[in-house]
Amino acid sequence: MSSHVVVIGPGARRATVKVSPGTYLSDVLQQACKSLNLPSDKYVAKHKAKQVDLSVPFRTSGLSPGAKLDLVLKSNTPSAIQVALQLPQPEAKDIPGGRLIRKFPSDLTLWQLLRQFESGDASAGRNINITARGVAQMSNETATAGSGQLCYETPVLNIMGRELSTLDDFQKTLSQLGYNSGSVLIRLTYKVTDQTLYDTLERIGQYFKDVEDTLPKPTSATAAADTPSVEAPTSVQTVDSPMPDVAPTSQEPKPTAPETAPAPSKESDAIDVPDLASKDPFQPSHVYLAPSSDVPAAAKAPVREVDYTPTIAHAQLHQARLQENSRNKRLLSDKELEEKAAAEEAKFAAVKTVSVKVRFPDNTSSEWVVGHGETGGFMYEAVRHVMADQSQPFKLIISGGRTVIRDDSSASNSLIRAYKLTGRTLVNLIWDDSVSAEVRKKPFLKSSVASQGESVKIPEVPDVEEEEPEAAQFVEPKREEKSKGDGLGKKMPKWLKMGKK
Repeated sequence: MSSHVVVIGPGARRATVKVSPGTYLSDVLQQACKSLNLPSDKYVAKHKAKQVDLSVPFRTSGLSPGAKLDLVLKSNTPSAIQVALQLPQPEAKDIPGGRLIRKFPSDLTLWQLLRQFESGDASAGRNINITARGVAQMSNETATAGSGQLCYETPVLNIMGRELSTLDDFQKTLSQLGYNSGSVLIRLTYKVTDQTLYDTLERIGQYFKDVEDTLPKPTSATAAADTPSVEAPTSVQTVDSPMPDVAPTSQEPKPTAPETAPAPSKESDAIDVPDLASKDPFQPSHVYLAPSSDVPAAAKAPVREVDYTPTIAHAQLHQARLQENSRNKRLLSDKELEEKAAAEEAKFAAVKTVSVKVRFPDNTSSEWVVGHGETGGFMYEAVRHVMADQSQPFKLIISGGRTVIRDDSSASNSLIRAYKLTGRTLVNLIWDDSVSAEVRKKPFLKSSVASQGESVKIPEVPDVEEEEPEAAQFVEPKREEKSKGDGLGKKMPKWLKMGKK
């Protein structure tokens, strides 16, 4: 059973579109815009001044046969849509819930969406192959010879019962499918085709040539126009990934030489050069001994109940934050993203040195002052310089999170830029699981380094008793004494008196 829908465009022009119960309203919009010679990606449909959900079929839309839809220009700013990609097995085993969830703009095509999920940024650091999969297919003739060919395995997207698997379907945006706000669930499956992987990838490269050229642009805009912000999320996943670039750690002291040893232009400079050159770059600036008491100093401090009692200011601040988080925020434009990246780049460029304090398992600690030239490999080498047994493996984790500093001396692994360190930073040293219990019980520092240690001085905070504000005394107003018949009391006004007839 088929019916029709009347679509009214600008200038009162009309287009009649035949629909069936299973016709999606997004297809109705595209057919109407094609008849009226209008771009379908710039209009939305409204019925009786209410925007129509274009992602549902005509059967569940609530529209009656012959309904009139008005075409209205939509906002130029794309809205944010939360997309959940349901992965098939066995890829779903390694991901919590089997779903990858991220927000995307509504003008993003399905192909770009899949490529974003393939990258490590959108898939929590995991590289997932979605658009370039191949399956070995062996025919009867080649089965005996033991040779075969890779056939392309195309992704199939199921969005509310609607399957999309062709290249033309992947060129559609979320907005063209009817999703301009809210969230959407995409179920991903794969289907083996009879085309070879090489030929298909070559054809895809030609078909999506413009898409492939524009794909790195959003990632470079959202990043810090450089590599620091891209390196930061990958550092979290370095626990399970091998690091083949550990060897260049021996080259780390070389860049520090021109900084610490300036050209001897004067006699005074020539005298200071040998001292700076002979100084070990891995020598810590401070070494702190373990506390003598088992009870932390913070536990000995007197506690007042008033310090933990919330005030009206705390409640107002909490309410203001809730209201701020409940407001819908538009996505930043490309210009705003570039300005934000430039401001972040200038912020870290202004940082000259950072104090990094490494806390060891026996509660001893050492402190180093690092600059832009020091990398994660320098930090590991500096720790090995002070530890008693340098052959034991360990990890350095930034306090307050799970970010693991990589043992890599490349320029992209700079401590300040890659890990966004500012001011004083605390780093915890964690033993590897292969370290025995006997080694864990031994002192961590060398005897020569431990002899230079100093105890941590905790400043005593003076107890200042806050003066309680005096309660405002309530002065009860004096009441006028009632008249006792002396004629001084209030009299009834004349206009209330009833006249005599």
